Amino acid sequence: MNEQKWRIPANEGVGLRLERGQILRVTDVEGEQVADLVAFLADDRSERLDPGVTMDVLHAMKVKVGDMLYSNKYRPILTIIADKVGQHDFINSACRPEMYEFSYDKPKHASCYDNLNQALAPYGIPAPDQHYSFNLFMNTVIDPSGQISVERPLSKAGDYIELRAELDLIIAISACPCSESACNGFICTPIEAEIV
Repeated sequence: MNEQKWRIPANEGVGLRLERGQILRVTDVEGEQVADLVAFLADDRSERLDPGVTMDVLHAMKVKVGDMLYSNKYRPILTIIADKVGQHDFINSACRPEMYEFSYDKPKHASCYDNLNQALAPYGIPAPDQHYSFNLFMNTVIDPSGQISVERPLSKAGDYIELRAELDLIIAISACPCSESACNGFICTPIEAEIV
């Protein structure tokens, strides 16, 4: 039997298979920690969770319990069935080494891009040009002028979101390694994933 619960150390990632109908709970263990999540169809790696398509279908940048998340082929692949935070992000792509070099002069920094690639590799999913992830617990604020800022997450220790698979999926989750900004409250901590 496959493992059903994973503790993802700070700055690392994990990959898992989620069968149709199974529920994945992602928990912020200590609070204020972002988890980047990507999903690919188990039998068609060209189809994946797409934040842009999801916003297009929902006509919204924020999601709520009962909302479905959509693939790049406009099919529902995940449904939010519980959410203790209600503030997540669809507009920021996964952090990558080039971002840390550009923004913080740290060229050899851990990144969600690398974590997700490593987590997906055992499932035969090649590294894409970029990961456009569902950034759980990320608190992105857009002011009326259009300026974007990433503030401290609103999640507290033990807060979680639950997602039901609508198709058989390969999921990867990265405990975001950015401690240089408010993204993770300036300190990186673990994330827990569990099939419930």
